[in-house]
Amino acid sequence: MPTDNPSPEPQSICKPITSSAIFIVATLVPGIERTSQVLAWCADIAALTRSVGKRVPAGNLSCVCGFGSEAWDTLFGAPRPASLHGFREFGPESRLAVATPGDILLHIRAEQMDLCFELATQLLAALGEAVVVVDEVQGFRYFDMRSIIGFVDGTENPVDRKAIEFTIVGNEDPAFAGGSYVLVQKYLHNMTAWNALSVEGQERIIGRTKLSDIELDDSVKPTSSHSALTTITKDGQEVKILRDNMPFGRPGAGEFGTYFIGFARSPDPLEQMLENMFVGRPAGNYDRLLDFSTAVTGGLFFAPSSDLLEELADRQP
Repeated sequence: MPTDNPSPEPQSICKPITSSAIFIVATLVPGIERTSQVLAWCADIAALTRSVGKRVPAGNLSCVCGFGSEAWDTLFGAPRPASLHGFREFGPESRLAVATPGDILLHIRAEQMDLCFELATQLLAALGEAVVVVDEVQGFRYFDMRSIIGFVDGTENPVDRKAIEFTIVGNEDPAFAGGSYVLVQKYLHNMTAWNALSVEGQERIIGRTKLSDIELDDSVKPTSSHSALTTITKDGQEVKILRDNMPFGRPGAGEFGTYFIGFARSPDPLEQMLENMFVGRPAGNYDRLLDFSTAVTGGLFFAPSSDLLEELADRQP
């Protein structure tokens, strides 16, 4: 039975994981005409996604669009999401979670790259000269959901109702219910050094077995392992985030990487995870995976609900 006040529809955040993805980060070009162009584009994103996706219904094409803190003020003004702010850097200079420019994030995914490519082309064409793309990564699924370093990725993702509970803003910020906070980082891996380790050595760094993806027992798992430091608890309860990481690379250029993307209903668990990894828990007990992986980008965005995304086209900041 329909209700008078239905909950806002989130963007395609909790959709099933796909085989291909394109991640695009862009910055705004100053000027009122450019701003107006971006505002109008907000109302076109869903229609463009439908038009491209309809050509291959089984392709599961989707797009999530997010905006950085400064971009939100420039484009939309007040009100603004309660917890949206710039990306916070963590760690010493030798292993820094670095902040890099970014006003708009596009997370495009599908079962095949041609759908991602076509939608990216159409979305950027509609934006025209209103933005400058500062980072673009084409990601792919690697065998049985593994990262480039050979371990299964995203095992602890929440699913179904729990995925919505941990990722979608609710009554804590009613004006932005249905939205989600998104943190992205591009990591480059030193595969020569990583592959020089024994499997047992790699497993102690990750905190899981490599072949079977079973978490190591706490009695043998180092407190500096990746899985130990990325487990976040609050008031005795584990707080989950939703990851949709993707491998990427150019073997001819010696480039092997992971594009990290995490969704949560607040930036807090995302930032706590980074602090644990880069600073350490306690300080100095940092994630040893960072001895082999370097974060080269970092951005925090807010992805409004699908309903609000279309409404933002009429904002007058």
